[in-house]
Formats: sequence, C-alpha cells, structure tokens
Amino acid sequence: MPELPEVEVVRRGLAKNASQFLIVDAKISHPRTSRHMVGGPHALEQALRGRTVLGWAVRGKYLWGVLDNDRALVVHLGMSGQMLVHLGGRVYNKHERAVLIGQNKVLQFVDQRTFGYMRVEEFAAGLKGVPAGRGDSDERLPVSLAHVGRDVLDPNLDLERVSWLAKHSNRAIKAILLDQTVASGVGNIYADESLWLSGVHPLRRGSELTKPKIRAVYQSAREVMVRALAEGGTSFDSLYVNTSGEAGYFARSLAAYGRAGQPCLRCGQALKKIVVAGRSSTVCVRCQKAPRGSLAAHTG
Repeated sequence: MPELPEVEVVRRGLAKNASQFLIVDAKISHPRTSRHMVGGPHALEQALRGRTVLGWAVRGKYLWGVLDNDRALVVHLGMSGQMLVHLGGRVYNKHERAVLIGQNKVLQFVDQRTFGYMRVEEFAAGLKGVPAGRGDSDERLPVSLAHVGRDVLDPNLDLERVSWLAKHSNRAIKAILLDQTVASGVGNIYADESLWLSGVHPLRRGSELTKPKIRAVYQSAREVMVRALAEGGTSFDSLYVNTSGEAGYFARSLAAYGRAGQPCLRCGQALKKIVVAGRSSTVCVRCQKAPRGSLAAHTG
C-alpha cells in the first residue's frame, strides 16, 4: 500500500496538472470504487459533474481534492490505486475504475486490485489559520479523516505529544508507528526503515524507551521519507506510479525492508525477518537490540 511519500508524490503531480480542474463529466465504472458513497456510482458521478477541483491536499496516506462547493473528493489509493493525468483524450486501461473528464485533460483512477475508493463528503469544522492538510487546503479535514493524526512530514506535528503518547503505551514501538491516530503516513516499509536508522528494535515497548529515543524514531521516519520523496517514492512493481505513470526508485535505497538474509549496511550482520503486531519486519539483531526475554533473536 502506498505510504506518505508515494501519496505526496501523487498529490504534487495533481497539484501541478489537475488544479482548477473543471469536471465536465464523471464516470464510475466499478462499484467498489464508490462503496463508501451513499447511492453508489450514480451518486458519486452526480456529486462530481460540473464541479471544479480547486487544488489537492494530503494527510498521511489520504489524498483529497478541494471542490468549489465546499466539499472534498477523498481518494484512497488502496493497494494499487493510480491517479493518472492525460492531456487531450481518454486513454484505454483495462483497470480503469473511474474517469473525470475535463475540457482539455482527463483524470483517470486506475486500480487493479480494487481496494481503493473515492467519495465526496463534507469538511469537518476546524480553527482558522491552522493547516490540517498540506497542499491546497484550508484549515479543515474531510469528516472521515478527522481521526487521522498529523503526518511525519507535517511541520506542525507535535513530537512532544507523540513521544508522550508512545511513552505511555505498552505496545511495541512498531505498532505505535503504524497507528495512524498517533502520527500518520508510516506503513510497513518506512517503519522498518526508521527503526533501523534509529537503532531501535521493533519489539521494544514504547514504555521502555526514553522520550528522546522515541523522538529520534520519528525524526528518522521524517528523514527517510524526505529522501524517498526526492527519489519519487518506493515502487516494487508497476502498481505504484506518479500521475505521469512513472515509478519511483527509492526501493534501491532501502536499508532494511525486504532485505532479510542480506548484510546490514551498518555492521554487516545478516538481517532477520520477524513478525511484529502481525506484520513482517526486517531487523539487524546486532544494531537493533531485542528486548530482554524476546524470542526475536531466534526467529528466522
């Protein structure tokens, strides 16, 4: 599933190529794409026709277009969602699930696995002057995203509050990293990368870590994501691409995720694969010391 850097890459492409975008017509071709919209495909089409997308914003793994009638077009990319901008006419794609047709361009939602979705909804109330989503947004979040915490690239993320929440939790630090209500945008890839970079074992409980160490974990996540953004995000196949259909290449720079059995780039020890909070994790048992009593060091 695309994480914050990949969604931010898509947002930047949409902000550049599909802002002030008048939707002349909208067609939803798969029912799962509108499954969260009351009234289904027809209702979503009706809510979009004749509307102008003023700009695009993001928080964590969520993307939305700001519509000219004070509504949000929320887009979740799911496992394989793509937002492709085509100048001129419509381009055939067998995995097209929705298409927004403008006067001189087409915005196409392609989703091979159909876990993604689109819906139009109201904004939640907010305080003036306090940005809730980066990009072309005002102070508000779409209603369905009101529970999502600020993401790790947000300059307004309160690391003191994040470290306090983590410190008062007995969950594994990786589970806390994946909790989108604490700080959003981190998934399995960047959790492994940030924990490796900060030298923290994913099974360490938040309550066992010092607040400075917890802040270091989140600062590492920010550092890794900034580097990932510079390389267009992480792509392992053709499912994640930017709005021009191009894949990112940060996968070449990964230090931990997906490298089980390969040498640690810091110490040379073979990385190990373990399971944390139901998710696979790659760790260096030398650089990331397992908590006392853990079986992690004996997991293949």
